[in-house]
Amino acid sequence: MAFAQVNNEFSKNRRRSRVPEKIKEKFRQPRVAAAWRFIWRQSQIVVGSLVAALGFVLFQVPFNLAAGGISGVGIILNHFTGFPVGLTVLALNIPLVVLGFFYLGRWRFVYSTVMSVICFSLGTDLFNHYLPQLNATWPITGDMLLASIYAGVLFGIGIGMVYRAGGTAGGSSIPARIIYERLGYPMSQCYLFTDGTIILIAGIIFNWEVALLATLTLVLCGVFSDFILEGISQVRTATIVTQRPDDVRWAILHQLRRGVTLWPIEGGYSRNPRTMVFCTVLRSRVADLKYAIATVDPDAFMVIGVAQQVVGGYGQPMPAANNGSNASPESDVAKTPVSTSSSG
Repeated sequence: MAFAQVNNEFSKNRRRSRVPEKIKEKFRQPRVAAAWRFIWRQSQIVVGSLVAALGFVLFQVPFNLAAGGISGVGIILNHFTGFPVGLTVLALNIPLVVLGFFYLGRWRFVYSTVMSVICFSLGTDLFNHYLPQLNATWPITGDMLLASIYAGVLFGIGIGMVYRAGGTAGGSSIPARIIYERLGYPMSQCYLFTDGTIILIAGIIFNWEVALLATLTLVLCGVFSDFILEGISQVRTATIVTQRPDDVRWAILHQLRRGVTLWPIEGGYSRNPRTMVFCTVLRSRVADLKYAIATVDPDAFMVIGVAQQVVGGYGQPMPAANNGSNASPESDVAKTPVSTSSSG
């Protein structure tokens, strides 16, 4: 509850503050550019929703793999009523979208959700009408384990494309986000409650093997949606505490040809002055970095971390300057010239 009160207070203060005109001016775009950006993002949402619907129809519906969410509820209701799964998903999403309209951002939320929900629902029924005939002639698989794996892969890729374009998938994510924002419960617990309940019901109705495989599908969906959203992490960050900052700096500049950033710091125990050196390197150059630091300062303290993406700096434009296109996590680092500051 304390988290919700702090969040509400922050929202009130944000509404009171006025955004400087120079900031507003930076975000104003010509109508043609704004229209193209909108069309590009909506097309990504459409393609992603159709890819998710394809995986759903090919691998989940035939084996009753109700892997949580409203799509899982649609499979369960279709089992009892025979009502089309896609229309069931669409009908169940309507009250959730209305709920999200009042609690999660009104029209901005609706714009980012409705297109995905409609394309997924219509795509599901369209694929469900034609694909079973093709699948009977050219079967893909009759193995439930393979079906659960590829259901998670395709569904995750599709949903990841939707998220990457700034859309949302609707369904059980709406009540989960409302619970998170209003009550402060972690999102992981909210999803565990909503999706876990649906998988549990599917296990009772069908069998527990279906529930186990549906859980595998749900996990793989999360893994691959994160992969599409953020990409493979090829970048590592290095934080080095040293008393020989010039030696460390030149070792990195000369041996690895990477830029560095220096901060003067103080040891918490000894209170002796030190320098913190920060840089980013490709994953394949971590061993070279360790060798370079050990050569010039064997007493240095170094922490290697994982960075999902590195963008901007060194005179390279941020992705927003390219109509919001997402740069690959390694592309900016691989092309970075030598500089004495990792932030440009």
